[in-house]
Amino acid sequence: MTYQDPAIKLLSHVYWVQKKEFMYERDEYACWTLFAVEEGSFDYEIKGDKGEARFGDVVICPPRCVFRRKTKEPLTFHFIQFIRDEGVEGEEDWLGKIRIADTSRLASNYRYLRTLQGWDEASTGHKLHLVNDLLRMIRMERNVRVEAAAAIQDEQMNRARSLLTGQAFGELSMLEVASGLGLTPVQFTRQFRKAFGQTPTDFISDLRMTRARYYLENTTLTLDVIASQCGYENGFYLSRIFTQKVGMAPSVYRSMFRV
Repeated sequence: MTYQDPAIKLLSHVYWVQKKEFMYERDEYACWTLFAVEEGSFDYEIKGDKGEARFGDVVICPPRCVFRRKTKEPLTFHFIQFIRDEGVEGEEDWLGKIRIADTSRLASNYRYLRTLQGWDEASTGHKLHLVNDLLRMIRMERNVRVEAAAAIQDEQMNRARSLLTGQAFGELSMLEVASGLGLTPVQFTRQFRKAFGQTPTDFISDLRMTRARYYLENTTLTLDVIASQCGYENGFYLSRIFTQKVGMAPSVYRSMFRV
């Protein structure tokens, strides 16, 4: 028997007690499958996400994904299968282990689920309510994680921008900056672009062009001297970059500010 809900359709719920081992260490399901651990522990792997699950952990396997698992201690858990609305969240948001912080609420849901072994209309309605509440806890935990990760990344990228600003006009190694932030150059570029809408290289170039324009507008310094003040090796290189970025040679730009 199935039960229709606006968010999910509950297909099955089985309560296992002190299961010593899984019948298959590798399985695949046609629907969404949830393992909610009450006691014991098991190792799992789903699409590269792997680890150990015990009380407080819920492991979700999307449809048609290989689910590898092996008990470590006799396992008491709820095995739940359902179909959900695919238009709300992507598969990556519903995959692998999620740790539920509110273990009191979690334990209460498990306790009520244990008492609902039948599939009559009333029992099924109560089960659906409890499973939906479990899924709400999962969503809330994921939102907390996403917000925390975003805050960390924002702080990290603000620090990156400060580092680049401080080093923009001297010797600068993007590799060293990325490494100092604990990132690869590719990760650094991707995260910086996401935060500020441009790559670190373009950010540096904009700072240098702003300084170069200032010197061209307000001083009679030679191009080689201006280049050294802007972080470039020589006037020839500055001229080439300036022409690309501004659309005219430095000499032409300077002449526009001579009265």
